[in-house]
Amino acid sequence: MKKVITYGTFDLLHAGHINILRRARELGDYLIVVLSTDEFNAVKNKRAYYSYEDRRLILSAIRYVDEVIPEYNWEQKIDDVVRNQVDVFVMGDDWKGKFDFLKDYCEVVYLPRTEGISTTKIKEDLYQKDMAKKEDKGEGA
Repeated sequence: MKKVITYGTFDLLHAGHINILRRARELGDYLIVVLSTDEFNAVKNKRAYYSYEDRRLILSAIRYVDEVIPEYNWEQKIDDVVRNQVDVFVMGDDWKGKFDFLKDYCEVVYLPRTEGISTTKIKEDLYQKDMAKKEDKGEGA
């Protein structure tokens, strides 16, 4: 069995997330998603809308995902790969080169992101729409 692993926060799930999970799963027989905990997101200065438990529940329901485990820190990747006997490590190509140190343990693949969508863009769009509504009501700055 060929095992694949990927990492992320997977907040505000969107088509880009589904695409990378599908494409990662196509590289093997079993996909492990390592999901950033709320505590680790705080260390990264990231704030997720959904809690770790809610994000884990959502990811677990996706047919491409076989297992979800927690990510506590940056340093655990080698241990995760070795402990889970991973064959392929997958990340979006915005991380290209950052995880090449894992090539000593498994194949490393950087997949292209889905154009035009990201959680950051969704949050920015929602903020802009909220600001526009406030301006329309005369509540703007």
